[in-house]
Amino acid sequence: MSSTPAIELKGITKTFGSVIANDNVDLTVNHGEILAILGENGSGKTTLMNMISGIYFPDKGTIKVDGKEAVIASPSDAFNYKIGMIHQHFKLVDIFTATENIILGLNDGKYNLKKSRQKIVDICEQFGFELEPDRKIYEMSVSEKQTVEIVKVLYRGAEILILDEPTAVLTPQEIDKLFTVLKKMRESGKAIIIITHKLNEVMAISDRVSVLCKGKYIGTVKTSQTNEKQLTEMMVGHKIELNIQRDEVKDAVDRLVVKNVNCQDMEGLPVLTDVSFTARAGEILGIAGIAGSGQKELLEAIAGLQRVTGEITYIDPESGKLENLRDKTPTQIQDLGVRLSFVPEDRLGMGLVGNMNITDNMMLRSYNKGHSIAVDRKAPKNLAEEIIEKLEVVTPGTNTPVRRLSGGNVQKVLVGREIAAAPTVFMAAYPVRGLDINSSFTIYNLLNDQKKKGVAVIFVGEDLDVLLALCDRILVLSSGKVSGIVDARTAKKEEIGLLMTKSSHQTDKEEA
Repeated sequence: MSSTPAIELKGITKTFGSVIANDNVDLTVNHGEILAILGENGSGKTTLMNMISGIYFPDKGTIKVDGKEAVIASPSDAFNYKIGMIHQHFKLVDIFTATENIILGLNDGKYNLKKSRQKIVDICEQFGFELEPDRKIYEMSVSEKQTVEIVKVLYRGAEILILDEPTAVLTPQEIDKLFTVLKKMRESGKAIIIITHKLNEVMAISDRVSVLCKGKYIGTVKTSQTNEKQLTEMMVGHKIELNIQRDEVKDAVDRLVVKNVNCQDMEGLPVLTDVSFTARAGEILGIAGIAGSGQKELLEAIAGLQRVTGEITYIDPESGKLENLRDKTPTQIQDLGVRLSFVPEDRLGMGLVGNMNITDNMMLRSYNKGHSIAVDRKAPKNLAEEIIEKLEVVTPGTNTPVRRLSGGNVQKVLVGREIAAAPTVFMAAYPVRGLDINSSFTIYNLLNDQKKKGVAVIFVGEDLDVLLALCDRILVLSSGKVSGIVDARTAKKEEIGLLMTKSSHQTDKEEA
């Protein structure tokens, strides 16, 4: 194995207007190692990796590949230097097979499918991938699609691989399989870079960890000589408590009852089948499941955005009156006096309007309560200022378009607005996806505050460690069905992982 670094960055600087994304960054990645890149949102991790993979070109600095200076001005140049990046959002053609996707764009369009298929089989056998070369992409699970992306860059001869949040939508069992493959790739001499926010995975898989903060290189440490607390302090620049607070549930009463809910997609295929559960006031109900198991449709059905069959019943906390929410629009639900807040998965599609400023986005919640020709902007502006102050939103002011904010700050604005509506039911879908540890703990604290106030909180998450630490009960969805409801205080991560891949009908009774 060569002692020359696979990649060496010296003085890399990249600016976008007045924003310095990377400021004089040095970084070294060796053959036969896994290097984790850590940093808060906006720290410059993705920008740096995009320069290695040819999407951006540095303003200053040099990149060396195997000891020789390299000019990487495009993804094609990166492939010529044997660099391949596996993005978090896959770039595959659904109606093509795995083999067709892997060879797409090569050899001037002249393909030998038989030889290509055999080469793919050989790569899978070498590193331990489980992949059916002739299977269509639309028939595959998320982990199988990820496998196709990894094999695709290996097929092109990549010796340096960059993986962006590779475990974001995988079950614990799938993560274990991925880590086994990555270790085999490391043993073969590959240089592997992983961008992730999950510190436990950093400790489990990496050899060294490099930390960025506000575009600057903070340092690199050996994983065996550090811990999660030290890495967190390097990322945020100060000490932070890593324990998620979970108070005991007191006087929990039923607030939302979902019974035998069914939902179909636009093609008439079932996405929810006989889903039943109860959300209680003063508790956090977690929802776990592989991506696409019906989480999105379930929350949208409760919020009045999906047509379903079955029953969705809201129990008023003051009168005890039952309100049927099924087939009601969001406006009709609000007119009934139901205080329901929803933080959707799509922050800038369904939650906020990117081109509108923070104040105007506050008005989206209150505008239909009554308005005249002269719109009152004072109250929304005051709310925007309050959210900015309380949640420490980094922004020049309330007139800033939300699309210019970092992901963490966008989420704080959205969650802050929904909490300000004083809900009795609060639903959040993946509210910390892609957020740094500091922003994530801000969101966890906000959810816990709602629980303490007697709100029924429904939290859809993908990190099972967080679900187990934050929630009181966890409902597990598998292929649109409830495969189990477990006590988060006693359940094991492996148990939930098995339920996520289980294809069975809902259990008759919830486990206390």
